[in-house]
Amino acid sequence: MNSCEKKQLKITAAKVRLGIIEGVFHAKSGHPGGSLSAADLYTYLYFKELNINPEKPKCPNRDRFVLSKGHCAPGLYAVLAERGYFSTEELKSLRHIGAMLQGHPDMKGTPGVDMSSGSLGQGISAAVGMALAGKLDSKDYRVYCLLGDGEIEEGQVWEAAMFAAHKKLDNLCLIVDSNGLQIDGPVADVAGPEPIDKKFEAFGFDVQIVNGHCFDEIEAAFAHAKTVKGKPSVIVAKTVKGKGVSFMENQVGWHGTAPNKEQYDVAMQELTAALNELEGC
Repeated sequence: MNSCEKKQLKITAAKVRLGIIEGVFHAKSGHPGGSLSAADLYTYLYFKELNINPEKPKCPNRDRFVLSKGHCAPGLYAVLAERGYFSTEELKSLRHIGAMLQGHPDMKGTPGVDMSSGSLGQGISAAVGMALAGKLDSKDYRVYCLLGDGEIEEGQVWEAAMFAAHKKLDNLCLIVDSNGLQIDGPVADVAGPEPIDKKFEAFGFDVQIVNGHCFDEIEAAFAHAKTVKGKPSVIVAKTVKGKGVSFMENQVGWHGTAPNKEQYDVAMQELTAALNELEGC
């Protein structure tokens, strides 16, 4: 990745973060913390990694993405809007009655959403099924699935992981957004899943640990995952919950809380300043 490409990804990620705050504020509810922590991952996936075409969102040969931690839909919606699946103005209707963008991803109502999700642990099972279908149909598409580190406390996650390794699904790449916080507090205090890497290794995965806010590391990890044969891959991305908004960073209270007008203004000022700095450098 050259410097111009990296700069553009940073600019896009800044716009995604602005979209997240815009959506959650107008909804008066939602989950900004984990959406912000995954913004760089969303950005890399949709602007570099995935073989997709917004003009043909149901193309059978497209790569698939499943947001297993479905409550972080504000981030998915923001990146889909930036990628051209729908207007960024739609973000302001998040969670409104009758709106296209509901509180959790809806594959029937939102262009670009490959799987409805929200009940934690179930998204990965759907992704594994998609990957198996690709193998059975001799298709070349890859399947990507984003999970939360709190989410992987769910037993269903490990049943799906065991099945994926048993079926040698090397067209499957999981990403764990490891931001250290979940709704009830620090992940380590609730039902700590560490060591995450060793657990996935024991379940037969190729494992990488990266800084989830470093595009160079993210790029290298996804490039490596494509070379893995005979087993599924997982990228454990170390991130900061609420990344980009100073008063939200590493604060568990922002897992599922919408900002008020004063907080919204501060957040938008910070994010806009960061975007302007990137565009001006």
